[in-house]
Amino acid sequence: MPNFEPLLLPLVEEQLSPQKEKRVKATGQTARGRSGFSDGNSKWLTPAKAKKTQPKGNHVELSSDGEVEESSWEMEEEEDGSSEEMVDDYGASSSEEEEEYLVLLAERTSRAWGEGMCPCVSSLAVGDSLTVFPPAEPPDLHVIHQRIQGNVEVLQDFGVKREEGRSRQEYLALLRRDMAAYYSYSDFLLSKLMDIFPLPELINFLEANEVPRPVTIRTNTLKTRRRDLAQALINRGVNLDPLGKWSKTGLVIYDSTVPIGATPEYLAGHYMLQGASSLLPVMALAPQENERILDMCCAPGGKTSYIAQLMKNTGMILANDSSAERLRSVVGNLHRLGVTNAVVSNCDGRQFPKVLGGFDRVLLDAPCSGTGVISKDPAVKTNKDETDILRCAHLQKELILSAIDSVNAASETGGYIVYCTCSIMVEENEWVVDYALKKRNVRLVPTGLDFGKEGFTRFKERRFHPSLKSTRRFYPHTHNMDGFFIAKFKKFSNAIPQAQKGNVVLELSSAAWACPHRLLPL
Repeated sequence: MPNFEPLLLPLVEEQLSPQKEKRVKATGQTARGRSGFSDGNSKWLTPAKAKKTQPKGNHVELSSDGEVEESSWEMEEEEDGSSEEMVDDYGASSSEEEEEYLVLLAERTSRAWGEGMCPCVSSLAVGDSLTVFPPAEPPDLHVIHQRIQGNVEVLQDFGVKREEGRSRQEYLALLRRDMAAYYSYSDFLLSKLMDIFPLPELINFLEANEVPRPVTIRTNTLKTRRRDLAQALINRGVNLDPLGKWSKTGLVIYDSTVPIGATPEYLAGHYMLQGASSLLPVMALAPQENERILDMCCAPGGKTSYIAQLMKNTGMILANDSSAERLRSVVGNLHRLGVTNAVVSNCDGRQFPKVLGGFDRVLLDAPCSGTGVISKDPAVKTNKDETDILRCAHLQKELILSAIDSVNAASETGGYIVYCTCSIMVEENEWVVDYALKKRNVRLVPTGLDFGKEGFTRFKERRFHPSLKSTRRFYPHTHNMDGFFIAKFKKFSNAIPQAQKGNVVLELSSAAWACPHRLLPL
């Protein structure tokens, strides 16, 4: 009976017999060793080879294209004249050995299933010494959620509810690990969020990010009225309501029997699919008719078209974006919505004062890490780190100085800059605004929005200008809209403060700064 127990059988070089060597040479093949088996299994484990027998007269029949005819290939007889047994593709013969092997395999399979393990694992056993490890079970999310709630309660009343011998840091470390597992956040981002929110509010924020925000649309008053648009959509089977008292153009869509982005009203430019939070910066900018407005990072064009709508297609809007690909959607939306007072440009916003300046108002919706729109892009949970946040903050500082330099402080109706991001990180918001207050002659003014949370004036070891209270933060768990930050500046001088030398402060005008041959400070 063959030996079936060893897991791996040593491979040895099988020497070719003189007779086989002759046959190889006769067929034009190179003689070389073949891997075989050195124990008792070698005979039945070695697959049989189909060998070519030469017909009488040592003549090999070839086909018209030079290939050997199939009819000339037959099973070669043994050297002693006896023919080999018929074997299958795996080399097992239809003999007693095959029957014994099948019986043994059936016994081993039955025993493996009886022990609760996979037969393929059982067949790998060497003797009875194989240790089988059970598969790792997924974490019990219900248990983790209960532990999160329990730890939050303990941390809220730590002096009374804590266990003896356990520090607050241990509770926080366990809570952070559990929240990272339950909500699928990176440890870095979760640590950042724990610095921003109190623990109960943090749980609400994380839960809100698991639910998509309501679908909202903005009525294009250049073509229709909100009341007429609402009635037309209701007739098409759309369930909707006004967005809120704070918006005169917004509608919230609960459900619809037709695609909202493909109705005749949409194609005719009667409305724009736009998040509720992206209406707020334009409302804070408050553009006036016949003004010159710069939308520095305009794609995909929702805010630009809203500005044109408030200006009633008067004045001029310069819609700029550094991405030529994204400007295609801007052009399409402006045409569809009937905007006629916009000029589209493709420039790096950081170089804009050198291109064109003297605007009455500038809107800067700066590129950011996207930590306020996690419900739309869950990848933000794990693909952001400290380097990404600081890189965004550096770009935002460059852009905000460029936006301020593009505004004319002597404008009769304007001189305003609105800075906004869809991030909730302090490094991208209050830190950038505080930097701008130090580098340019601007001050913060109220945004004109009667809701939203005040910005931070202190965060961990940092202290910001007290006027940052006039900035506004919006969160998904409190306002049911994407996380957003808005700050509004008023520029009171075109001069640019320079670094102090002793008690003298050198200033450079915006016109000189915009000139390619601008003067260097003394």
